[in-house]
Amino acid sequence: MATILAVDDQRMMRELVKAVLEGDGHTVLLAEDGVQAMTVAREQHADLVLSDINMPNMNGISLVSKLRRLDSYATVPIIMLTTESADFKKDKAKKMGANGWLQKPFDPPRLIKAVRSMLAKAGHVLPAA
Repeated sequence: MATILAVDDQRMMRELVKAVLEGDGHTVLLAEDGVQAMTVAREQHADLVLSDINMPNMNGISLVSKLRRLDSYATVPIIMLTTESADFKKDKAKKMGANGWLQKPFDPPRLIKAVRSMLAKAGHVLPAA
């Protein structure tokens, strides 16, 4: 399966995302903000990134922009997983390079479906659900 970087400042949310995605067979790397996520991204390659928007130190939109500047993350799928619903924030995230958007609180099967869909579009061969 895939390696996924999950970025959220709330520990409970990180742990929930990790549990759901590991239950689907993925390896999950965790970061609590964009700064820590950039460190993790430079040390280990992720096949997909899930990021909150509102975080201290470096928000999710800045993270997307910085990840897209790394050759190794230029085409990695990035899904924003956030409580934000404003269209201007969605547009900004998309403009910076985000590929998808999921609203919190999320439904675990919907998260798995979105992750699998993005990975498949990126060319990852996944086992049947």
